[in-house]
Order: sequence, then structure tokens, then C-alpha cells
Amino acid sequence: MPTFAAVDIGSNSVRLKIARLSGRRLREIHEDREVTRLGEWVFRTGFLSPDAMAETIKVLRRFHRAVQDNGADSVRVVATSALRDARNSRAFLEWVRSTTGWKLEIISGVEEARLIHLGLVSSLRVKVSPMLMIDLGGGSCELTVSTQGHIRDTVSLPLGAVRLTSEFFHHDPPRKSELRRLRGFVAREVGRVSARISRAKPKAVVATSGTAASLAAVCQGLYKSRRPGAASVSQSQMQRIAKMLARMPIEERRKLSGVGPRRAEIIAAGAVVYTELLERCQLGGFRYSPLGLRDGLLAQMAAEYDRSTRSGKQLESERWDSIRAAVEHYRVDMRHVLQVRESAMGLFTGLRSVHRLPPEYGESLSAAAMLYEVGDYVNRNGRHRHSHYIIANSEILGYTPEQRRIIAAIARYLGKSRPTPGDAPIKVLAPADRGHVPRASLLLRLARALNLGRSGAVQQAKVQVRNGEVRLTLIPKPRASLDLELWAVEKEKNYFREVFGRQLLPARRS
Repeated sequence: MPTFAAVDIGSNSVRLKIARLSGRRLREIHEDREVTRLGEWVFRTGFLSPDAMAETIKVLRRFHRAVQDNGADSVRVVATSALRDARNSRAFLEWVRSTTGWKLEIISGVEEARLIHLGLVSSLRVKVSPMLMIDLGGGSCELTVSTQGHIRDTVSLPLGAVRLTSEFFHHDPPRKSELRRLRGFVAREVGRVSARISRAKPKAVVATSGTAASLAAVCQGLYKSRRPGAASVSQSQMQRIAKMLARMPIEERRKLSGVGPRRAEIIAAGAVVYTELLERCQLGGFRYSPLGLRDGLLAQMAAEYDRSTRSGKQLESERWDSIRAAVEHYRVDMRHVLQVRESAMGLFTGLRSVHRLPPEYGESLSAAAMLYEVGDYVNRNGRHRHSHYIIANSEILGYTPEQRRIIAAIARYLGKSRPTPGDAPIKVLAPADRGHVPRASLLLRLARALNLGRSGAVQQAKVQVRNGEVRLTLIPKPRASLDLELWAVEKEKNYFREVFGRQLLPARRS
């Protein structure tokens, strides 16, 4: 039973969750959390403070011991808003690596929202649709509209509770002028997306993170006689809670059930954000869920280990939705790339004994087949370079930056250029991938050759591997000509021998 560990380095707190995959379900075996306020100085000065970095490293050392004690097979460590904004983030990344050996990923707001969504839909059985998910952290607020498990819209806003407290509140309790400025800023940011959220007409609103937990606890304390055990907050309740928190000094907020000493410092700003969101997006209220980013990270690791899990199916759905959206956005011929993809998958299976690529390269090849023409959107001249840049740098959901770089490199070498160890797209890959990518890219070259005429003339391509030779027999559709496709495959014979050490023998079956 594999064990996975997820570390979420947020602007307010650092969290660890370790879970074991048992019977296609993740079972939590350890959890830890510490408030370090890593983002506090970032939002004031643009830099991570030495003290906050040192405190966070101290916590990460504790997490590292827990990961080792629990025998985690895989660890993923991500950072969010504070590290996205900090000018000295590279120094912190190196500090983490030298202390723990962990490679820290700084993920975008959109990827953060996707992972939170994955964690929620992989664990919750939400029957109503569409659904809005709100994650208000220390540095940012992610909003995601989901319909039947598919992300339809997502946005990240600079409305984290630590960020806003640091920028707008300078007195305890905050002055009316400070509150007015904060509400004006929040209203401006929420106003950018309120129409999109309202049009979606979400039937359920699920909120995650510590601020939502504290607000739900405060609400339960105020309304316990009417709503025993509730973890939800209505719009009218939120308005009352926000006003109450803004008038309280920190010492009184700390006494509230579910708030605690550190959350008390930032909860008033968080309450303003939730009030504005509910009012301006015409939402009746929200329900709190303890699931969050770390659950999404665990779900992703479990999905990549076993695609038959619920999270595995969800991950496939998210990746496919994102690829289709990219194909449509960059005005790629969907019919053509689907044909190229089918040919690429056929070659990947038929030539398995020749290419000897890891199984996961099948998915990378599939994605590259769908996306290899996106560079045409920029300019046909240099289109393969453009495709590489777009794939490597776009938000294609469900893939890590390393996975996107592999997909981009596979799609890069479809013209006259050939991959070499000194090429920039190859140098950034892990050593093993530098050898895998040229072979995967050649499979894509052959798949494109089989569909060069864009007419679907090849009904089937049969592969036979025998005595150091690879016979590729093309079977045409009725009354179809394969002259162009055979010519294109013939052009790849020398390169095929160079890469695979086999002779390629293309032929047409009459």
C-alpha cells in the first residue's frame, strides 16, 4: 500500500498531510499544521523575512521527520501566493532543498484552484450542480465553478486574509476609514468576476481553509440554539459576523470559539471578503469543508499511481477538458489532431518493444499529439518553437511543470530540427527524460506523417517487428490515395534507424 505526503506552504500556515492508499481510497495517517506567517513581510515589502523563513524551515524539518517515520513513498511540496510574489523566493527554495532534500514547487493560482477542486470532488459526493468552491488563504482567494465534476471557470484574486490585514489594518480594532478602504478594494476585485459567478447560478457554495472554518465556528456559536452542529453560514449571518468582528479588539476575537490566537489577527479582513463575495455574487451562503489543497495533492499522487481510483478518473477528466479548451482557444483543427492522436497511440502500443518508453509516456504523447499545432496561432514561421513555448508555459490543467515541459519537448521537434543534448528544451528535462523525449517525438512525427493529407486516408496502420526490421503497412480507406502519407513516412526512415537502430519498411496494402 503506497503512502503519500503533501506539504502546503501557504502565506499564513504550513500544513502536512500523510495518507495511505488502501482499496483505492486514501486513508489519513498523520496531519500537522503550524502558523508561520510566511507572507506577512512579502505583502508589505515584496520580500520574505529571514525570521519567517527560519520559522518555516523549522516546521519543515519537523514535517520531514514525520514523513520519514511514516515511510512515505512519494512527497509533493508546493507553495502558493507568498512565494509567487516574493522577490527572494529562490533563496527560500534552495534553503528547503538543502535542509530537507525536497524540491519545492511554486504553483499558480489557477493550479491551486484545480488541486483544491480535485481534493473536494475526489472525496465529497456533491449531488447538486453547478457548485462554487471558495478557498480564501493568507495571500489569495481562489474561486472555482464546477459542473458535475468538471471545472467550468476558475479565477485567483489577491484577497488573502494576511495580505489584506497587512495592507489595510493598522489599528486595533480597525478604524472606519481602514474598513472603507478595504471594502472598496475587495469590491473592486470581486466586481471583476461577480457577473461570471452570478451567471453560473451555483446551487451549492463550499468554502475551505482556516478562515472559513473559523467563520463557521463563530456562526455556530452565535446561532447554536437554532442550528446545532451546522458548518454553514448564510449571507445575513455573514454580514452580522463581519460587523461584529470589525468592532472587536484582537483580545476579544481570540476568546471566540474556533478562532484562536493567530487567526484572530486576520479574521476580520477575511470576513469582509466573504461578505462581499456573498453579496455581490448573489450567493445565499456557504458550507465549510475541511478538505483543501493538501487533499488535492494527495488525490493527484494517488491518481498517478492508480488510474482506476476515483481521483484517477477525475484527473483524466480535468486533463482532457483542459486540452480540449486549449485546442479550441488556439483554433486547432480538432478532427485532425484526434486522428493524429489515434495514430500516435497505435504506434505507441505496436512499437512498445522498440521504443521501450515508460507507460506514462503514452499520456504525454497523447497530449503532444493534441497540442502540437497550437504554435500556428502565433505564426506559421517558427510554429514548432511557438508550440513548445505555449505548451510549456500555458495553464494546461492537471500536469505539473515538469510534465508540461516533456509534452512541449515532444511537440517541438516535428520540423527539420532534431533534439540534441545541448538544446534548451532538452537541457531542462530530467536526465532520463532527455533520452525518452526523442523517441516519443519520433513516434509523433510518424503519426503526423500517417495523417499528412488531413483526409483520414489511412484506415489502419499495422506494425510488425521482426529480425531488426519494422514493417509499417498502411491500409487505405476505399478509393483513397496514400501517396502523400507513404512519402512522408519514407522521409523518416533514416531518422528512425538513427533513433531505434531498426530499419523501417513502409508499405501499402492494396
